Amino acid sequence: MITLPGQIAKKLTKALRDELGDALPRDFCATVTVSQDLRYGDYQSNEAMVLAKVARRNPRELAQAVVAKLGDMTEAEVSLAGPGFINFRIKSEKYVECLMDMLRDERLGVPLVECPQKIVIDFSAPNVAKPMHVGHIRSTIIGDTLARLARFMGHTVITDNHIGDWGTQFGMILWGWKNLVDQAALEQHPIEVLLTTYKEVNKRCKEQPELLEACKSELVRLQSGDPDNLAIWKRCIEVTKTGLKKIYDQLDIHFDYWLGESFYNDALAPLVKDLMARGIARESEGAVCVFSDGFHAPQDDPFLVNKDGEWQPVPAIIRKADGGFLYATTDLATLDYRIREFQADSIWYVVGAPQEKHFKQIFDIARMRDITGDFRHVAFGSILGKDRRPFKTRDGETVSLQDVIDEAIERAARVVQEKSPDMPTDEKDAVAEAVGIGAIKFAELSQNRLSDYIFDWDKMLSLSGDTAPYLQNSYVRVRAIERKSGIPDFSVFLSDRACIRLSEDREINLAHALCRFAEVVPATLDDCRPNLLTAYLYDLARAFHSFYEACPVLRSEDSVRFSRLALCELTARVLKLGMSLLGIRMLERM
Repeated sequence: MITLPGQIAKKLTKALRDELGDALPRDFCATVTVSQDLRYGDYQSNEAMVLAKVARRNPRELAQAVVAKLGDMTEAEVSLAGPGFINFRIKSEKYVECLMDMLRDERLGVPLVECPQKIVIDFSAPNVAKPMHVGHIRSTIIGDTLARLARFMGHTVITDNHIGDWGTQFGMILWGWKNLVDQAALEQHPIEVLLTTYKEVNKRCKEQPELLEACKSELVRLQSGDPDNLAIWKRCIEVTKTGLKKIYDQLDIHFDYWLGESFYNDALAPLVKDLMARGIARESEGAVCVFSDGFHAPQDDPFLVNKDGEWQPVPAIIRKADGGFLYATTDLATLDYRIREFQADSIWYVVGAPQEKHFKQIFDIARMRDITGDFRHVAFGSILGKDRRPFKTRDGETVSLQDVIDEAIERAARVVQEKSPDMPTDEKDAVAEAVGIGAIKFAELSQNRLSDYIFDWDKMLSLSGDTAPYLQNSYVRVRAIERKSGIPDFSVFLSDRACIRLSEDREINLAHALCRFAEVVPATLDDCRPNLLTAYLYDLARAFHSFYEACPVLRSEDSVRFSRLALCELTARVLKLGMSLLGIRMLERM
């Protein structure tokens, strides 16, 4: 199904090509965007203004010529504005056609991708023996949303939780396990005990250099395959996974694989050997490094940095002078595995913005090795407190993710108690969990992922504004209207009798918002920007409230009542499906 702006863009492309001929590139496709001011139309294009420079023509004169070639469009009325904007106002009958198609389509008009891919999405990735903290919110929730969107669009998605289950910290954990851990406490609070143990050993190592050597010895024994240390290490992973899965289950987030760093250990030495044999890596000051191969211009080269006006090398170290391997080595081995075993067409890494150069180097080394694919670093900023510093407790500790979830649910429970004191306790608990967790997710996803944002409890749980509770409440309101309508089965809208009529401005505005769903979902995935979908759902809810205030539903009669109830039904469906793509559950009442 081609969306309305898609149909318009196709005809606009033809009109521009008819007018400009060979002046247009062969692959040119006109763009049509949502109008910023609906008084001038529903969609607009500035292509005539952009192309006028290429054609050396007056922008408005070119726009007039293009409009003439468009003629009478079946989709929209066309007009000009300013120096050459072409505006399109969708005809009400086309909106009706679109809405009726949506009513009969469980996908609500969203088309499947033409060329589905197999996409591996790498997200969350906490460390073993440490609890998840507030900083994990971004990767975990963004990654899950992208996975939901990609699957919905028809891609095959593999989610992989690349946990940090190997590294130098395990020497300290092993020594602490043998000398400090209270086994009874470990059974009750495994991750907390392991974290406390690690911190204590780390503190002692700074004061006792000989203890640091003992920890290194424990690590060497682990790396050499010592049975006792391997057993302890495996137990650390088990108890960590148990704690992590509790959080993931609460968040309704699930992974296909948990292939941690240790999974790739045996591949690291052969990988380095291969890179050296092919001349991609070489020894430098005892370490093995990958340097620039001159493929990029210096300003675009991830292996160069400009210092004092000179380009200097910043190699990727893949084996240290002491023989140890680094994150870069593991990530290269991981990429190899995903291409070879998963047959991935695309790999997306949902990791913080500070790792940008790291991933540019990894992707460029893949190019040097003739490994092709769509490799993306889906970067994001930081979560800040109201003081605009990293969000921490009053004691300066990093806030645990479990504490954030518990706090959100507790705060939501107080709101539910205040608004619906007579609701049964079990239902209150379920509503509080859905509202609290939904608030965390929506607060995260409504941000531009590349920007830092301030964690604000009051704003997050507000029943007004751009929040999950506002949208959940909007859905509840729509369903309440439908319950009062007396129509027992809304599949009646799928019958021949169903007919939507649009005469009032607020009805048309709501129709415009509903039909945009099919445009927004693909665009959200294409740009890996969940905030496009959250902003759309908020606009839809506002359009519905404006419609409801201006256009009586239950007090209207006959065909008008039926039509407006159909608009209510579509609004509920779009809100529910849209929020489900964000991993947020809707409620029948709050």
